[in-house]
Amino acid sequence: MPLFFIGPLIWIVLLILLIAFIASNIVIVPQARAYVIERLGTYRDTWNTGLHFKVPLFERIARKVTLKEQVVDFPPQPVITKDNVTMQIDTVVYFQITDPKMFTYGIESPMAAIENLTATTLRNIIGDLELDQTLTSRDIINTKMRAILDEATDAWGIKVNRVELKNIIPPAAIQESMEKQMKAERERREAILVAEGKKQSAILVAEGEKEAAVLAAEATRLSKIKEAQGEAEALLAVQKALADSIALLNDAAPSEQVIRLKSLEAFGKAADGKATKIIIPSEIQSLAGLASSFKEVMTEPKDSK
Repeated sequence: MPLFFIGPLIWIVLLILLIAFIASNIVIVPQARAYVIERLGTYRDTWNTGLHFKVPLFERIARKVTLKEQVVDFPPQPVITKDNVTMQIDTVVYFQITDPKMFTYGIESPMAAIENLTATTLRNIIGDLELDQTLTSRDIINTKMRAILDEATDAWGIKVNRVELKNIIPPAAIQESMEKQMKAERERREAILVAEGKKQSAILVAEGEKEAAVLAAEATRLSKIKEAQGEAEALLAVQKALADSIALLNDAAPSEQVIRLKSLEAFGKAADGKATKIIIPSEIQSLAGLASSFKEVMTEPKDSK
């Protein structure tokens, strides 16, 4: 290769190396990330989202920190309740890094520190509660743990947003006892429902019989009312007929002899009864005497014969 080609080739190589060296020191920080920069081993700056240039050989990226909310699921931890029941509880912690510098230099292993702090805090809280309270006080436990963890991790640049008890696993004997209790409770509720159904059925039957009796009594009452109305109408009809007959007699203007004759006929009907004493009105005594004389006159010829 001729010597006049060597000089430009070296410059081209040097230019390429220079561009590569400069490009390697251009840093682009993505969204929701932060880079902790050290210069000569000491903290210099925290780079947020955007384009940055790193001084070659003097500056380095000490840690790349994510600013997103993170979730850590810790394995079950053995805890003892106030009434000496040992159980396993696993927790889930939601946290977010708010200060990358303090997160980088505040503690050596932040995740291990949070796990141990969660375990000790959980043991302290559960130690003041009995088994029944532990099983029914998840919200209270979560709130207390979040407050304690958030205060303790504030010096590490970490904010604890939420703590949840994922599972509470009591001993097998207690689980069996709880299952039996739940079964007995279900059977009790079933018996109550059956008894309530029978009660409602009996009430409905009694109400139906009561309504039937009321309807029957109402029907009887209406029947008697109609019967009484019929009898009243019949009496009114008889009285009206009697009144009409009297009115006809008055219109006919009967003579005194006819009236006395009718009285005698009525007396005769009265005499046909079983009464032992009969009082004869004075106005028909003369007619009675006349009738007796007439009877004697009619019977004498037969006796003489």
